[in-house]
Amino acid sequence: MKNQFPIVGIVGAGAMGRGIAQIAAQAGSQVLLLDMQPNAAESARSSILAQWQRLLEKGRISVEQAADWGNRLQPVAALNDLASCDLVIEAIVERLDAKQALIKQLEAVVGPQAVLATNTSSLAVTAIGAALQRPQQLAGFHFFNPVPLMKVVEVIAGLKTAPAVCEALAQYARQMGHTPVQAQDTPGFIVNHAGRGFGTEALRIVSEGVADFATIDRILRDQVGFKLGPFELMDLTALDVSHPVMESIYHQYYEEPRFRPSVITAQRLAGGLVGKKVGEGFYRYESGVAQVPAEPATPEVASIPPVWVSTRAARRAELYQLLKDLGATIETGASPSQTAISLVAPLGFDITTVAVVERLDPARTIGIDMLIDDAATRRRVLATNPATRVDIRDAAHALFARDGKAVSVIRDSGGFVTQRVVATIVNIASDICQQQICSPRDLETAVTLGLGYPLGPLAMGDRWGPTNILEVLFNMQTVYGDPRYRPSPWLRRRGAIGLSLAHVEEH
Repeated sequence: MKNQFPIVGIVGAGAMGRGIAQIAAQAGSQVLLLDMQPNAAESARSSILAQWQRLLEKGRISVEQAADWGNRLQPVAALNDLASCDLVIEAIVERLDAKQALIKQLEAVVGPQAVLATNTSSLAVTAIGAALQRPQQLAGFHFFNPVPLMKVVEVIAGLKTAPAVCEALAQYARQMGHTPVQAQDTPGFIVNHAGRGFGTEALRIVSEGVADFATIDRILRDQVGFKLGPFELMDLTALDVSHPVMESIYHQYYEEPRFRPSVITAQRLAGGLVGKKVGEGFYRYESGVAQVPAEPATPEVASIPPVWVSTRAARRAELYQLLKDLGATIETGASPSQTAISLVAPLGFDITTVAVVERLDPARTIGIDMLIDDAATRRRVLATNPATRVDIRDAAHALFARDGKAVSVIRDSGGFVTQRVVATIVNIASDICQQQICSPRDLETAVTLGLGYPLGPLAMGDRWGPTNILEVLFNMQTVYGDPRYRPSPWLRRRGAIGLSLAHVEEH
């Protein structure tokens, strides 16, 4: 296969620049690596050579491959040394003024047909190239760290970018062994935009006193299947990276409520509790291992009252079967007796609202999250309301833990934890499609490869029901009065008429 770009320049020898240089050399390009810091490019080359040596020792590459790749990687000292490049990728500090100045200098050095690419993660490609004589030759080419392992790259067209430039970059990404996704030039592009819901909604749950960091992480891992909970993830990426991105996208979208940052991360960033790399974030780390508080023990109760299930409960038939399997005494009357646990399973509403609307005794009312089929989860989540008696809470906890499945008990929350986080993720993804930032297929690919979600966000909506997600959002908007939860027209229309969110017929 013809190499799209035989000679490639990389400006910036940090982790991102090193990673791009490595896969560019492996793709068969001659790579010229430049960094303005003395000896940085030479140090980066040595680091890359050491990585290839480790691959060689493990038998993953041959001696010839290691030698060939090493010969293709050359540090250079000045911008003028990049004059012969077919493609130059900048991977410098994420500052608009710095990137604008560098790209303008590069345009004066390279030939008229050379492609310039910016690895920006959150700045507008159009703005970076605003002063260029040939803005049609500039595009976004956004990789993710660590580059050799994160196999997705966003190809972003600025307003004046030539389509052929994006096509060439996409083909080059494939030669590098990566999967390209095409994005419009909008804040956060695809991955950083689609990823807004996971962390920001979890932070809102904490800020309402619903549950602590560890409980929320456990719930989202065990109920939905995320590899890391949101607070584990923020500790790994570090708040000095993730909080500025939250603020940047929020402000670039003119204070869109769906992206509202949290004072919790602002305060922790100011206090230096940025994450694992400094030994403390949302968790404290000893020898790199998070010190996670133990889960509360299952209460021991002398007897469990009978259980009455709301007629409006989600997955009511499944809930009845679960209670039978757990050996519960089930009441089937039109209303609960004075001794029964009143069990509700709302979508989006809080337990308090349901108790009032259904005229239940709030002291004996407790909720269970049934958005996801119980058999598909490793954890059950119960929620109290402010009046729920301790003995009722403990009895319900003990009952639902009878078969050994983990149980978390949280305070009242519209949408529990899973419902509100999943619905926020699905809603933001739906609006990305509504705005035509990218195709639904590229969105799903970008998120599963770039964020490691167990499903693409649109597939999540399809699996647990677009109408259910809509109900969660409508009801949460009622509970909180916050436009953050207003459903995207994409979700509202497709959900209302029963269409898939992920699989879209082209018209």
